[in-house]
Amino acid sequence: MAEFVRVEIDQAIATIRLDRPPVNALNPQVQDEIAAAAAQVDTDPAVRAVVLYGGEKVFAAGADIKHMAEASFAQVAADSRRLQAAFTAVARIGKPVVAAVTGYALGGGLELALCADFRVVGAGARLGQPEILLGVIPGAGGTQRLPRLVGPARAKDIVYTGRFVPAAEAHEIGLVDKVVPDAEVYSTACELVARYATGPAVALRAAKQAIDAGLEVDLDTGLEIERLHFASLFATEDQRTGMRSFIENGPGKATFAGR
Repeated sequence: MAEFVRVEIDQAIATIRLDRPPVNALNPQVQDEIAAAAAQVDTDPAVRAVVLYGGEKVFAAGADIKHMAEASFAQVAADSRRLQAAFTAVARIGKPVVAAVTGYALGGGLELALCADFRVVGAGARLGQPEILLGVIPGAGGTQRLPRLVGPARAKDIVYTGRFVPAAEAHEIGLVDKVVPDAEVYSTACELVARYATGPAVALRAAKQAIDAGLEVDLDTGLEIERLHFASLFATEDQRTGMRSFIENGPGKATFAGR
């Protein structure tokens, strides 16, 4: 039983819930528990969509600075590998994932949210990469996933200054997808992913993998990745269900089994 990270399943939606008061600092134990939770929801066929949630007050305020302050190079080299591996496990969950962000998502907290497909934040949320203020740089995706999302110039502004980005600006620059009242963050995130929970699970996984892998390669290679995923779906039950339903009943009326 994990101490700080829980997986809560309601019908086909799993919530990965961070619960390490007061600010969900991401110490090594939390990182390991995040990786285990990601593996659990990725492989559970009953889970069709995922919400990352830190609770009503804060998403995650980043790494545990007390743990890092006196660390050696050798220790950080090992610890940073574990941290990146934990977040990569979240990014590679083969199902739609939304981060539900209230309060602060700073440093590793923002980097964790960047691993989701979508981000829903409260109006009072603040996001940022303040590592530069500690004399270091982001180490869990902030220099890589962030510029891929908002562009290099905006990412450099956020990383170079270490400033906290308010929710409205985060939405304006494409860092988050939706801003709602703080009290509605979790319910809105669940509503967002609910539309995917009844979708064709194998096709959704293929779409996610094709998009994510395609962003890392040249166009011709990306098109080949897409072609192979597309062709593979003709071995699924959902493909037959979806196309037969379209022919017989029109679009958008198929009931998918997720196989």
